[in-house]
Amino acid sequence: MRVGLVIYGSLATVSGGYLYDRQLVAHLEQQGDEVAIIALPWRSYGRHLLDNLSADLPRRMNGGFDVVLQDELNHPSLAWANGRLRRGPHPPIVAIVHHLRASEQRPAWQNWFYRRVERRYLRTADAFIFNSQTTRREVEALTGRARPHIVAYPGGDRLGPPATLSLEARANQSPFRLLFVGNVIPRKGSHDLVAALARVKGDWTLTIVGSVAVDATYVRHVRELAAQAGIGERLIWRGGLPDNELAAEMAAAHVLAVPSAYEGFGIVYLEGMGFGLPALATTAGAAAEIVTDGGNGYLVPPGDVVALAARIQSLLDDRALLARLSAAAVAGYAHRPTWAETTAAMRQFLVTIARQPEGG
Repeated sequence: MRVGLVIYGSLATVSGGYLYDRQLVAHLEQQGDEVAIIALPWRSYGRHLLDNLSADLPRRMNGGFDVVLQDELNHPSLAWANGRLRRGPHPPIVAIVHHLRASEQRPAWQNWFYRRVERRYLRTADAFIFNSQTTRREVEALTGRARPHIVAYPGGDRLGPPATLSLEARANQSPFRLLFVGNVIPRKGSHDLVAALARVKGDWTLTIVGSVAVDATYVRHVRELAAQAGIGERLIWRGGLPDNELAAEMAAAHVLAVPSAYEGFGIVYLEGMGFGLPALATTAGAAAEIVTDGGNGYLVPPGDVVALAARIQSLLDDRALLARLSAAAVAGYAHRPTWAETTAAMRQFLVTIARQPEGG
């Protein structure tokens, strides 16, 4: 099978969505498929819309492929280009949807515009790969139609959880160690986490793992919030880490705290559960498909720093509760698919789509 994959920038980009795409590409290549990356340059949303004027882009996507995969992140560049591609013989278009831009929190007028562009793009796809049921429901609600699809949950075994892990012994260690993993951007909620921690009494530290280069202005804001609250010295900034060092941080932490304003899935919650880390997440998006409130973690409304602080305080004060949630996290993780299982299911879906008559 010959596959084209449309992405922005490099497949090596560090994010959950690009990790998902990399895992799929690796599996396809292991199975003997040929994958050609059709990389578009990172630019502003407005300049991405101008990509639709390119006569070259539809030609690149019609380069003898059995199927064309498109990361939905690229929707502004493809909303009209796909329409031109579809005017003649073309391979099936399969959109990989991690989450909709219009699902993120921002001013209503902006999401009004984004919804219209995304709807136009999504209606040009012949089939979909979704990372969660939440994402599937939101796409079908936006487009008003169902198309052939697969919900392929991400795997959580990339980091390889340690063979031996004494959850009870770790739960009773001090200080109480929180771990944040993700690019330090507003959507991931590190400002809410800092505001919540300013309310927490006791001995704790917060380790922040993730790029600080994506939004330098926001990173300065988070640092200033911590300094103003008098907790700046308790924050440990690690930057981006290789997998082995990230695994070590997860093995040493007590909880994973990523109170995102929205997640289309939240791979890091699942990866943390493999290390026995209860997840502190929010009720927005698909986190509830992974995190059971009061079972293997807690869900709080996005932006509710009082509720978030209360959950952190309860786990810091009650180490038996922490140990129970840690054990539940490991148990839940054991029932989740591996990357090998997920990517095999995706490939079988693509084989089926590639064999269908043109246009599904």
